[in-house]
Amino acid sequence: MKIIKTLTAILLVALLALSMSAAVFADGAEAPAAASSQADSENTVRDYKAIAAALIIGIAAAAGAIGMAMTIMKTIDGIARQPEAASNIRSAMMLGLVFIETAIIYALIVAILVVFVL
Repeated sequence: MKIIKTLTAILLVALLALSMSAAVFADGAEAPAAASSQADSENTVRDYKAIAAALIIGIAAAAGAIGMAMTIMKTIDGIARQPEAASNIRSAMMLGLVFIETAIIYALIVAILVVFVL
């Protein structure tokens, strides 16, 4: 139940940041009327790319942090219950943390691709 509340709070913060992004990317300079539509569309696409990249990496990092915290919590709990199996539990934990971190790195690569390639 606590995880659901945490994820709901993270989602609400992300939606709030997304709703306020128009004010952040607002530009006070006015362009000539002929070039205005093309420049505006290029700026809009660039803005959406930045927002998409931020959401990709933000959500992946938040989910990864929650996953890592839960993994470490359960590992400590398991070691406390069975101290003789500490080395096996610890090695399994490290493997799990590597997989979680790999998913976050993939999200970072996707965010970089969104910004620079698309």
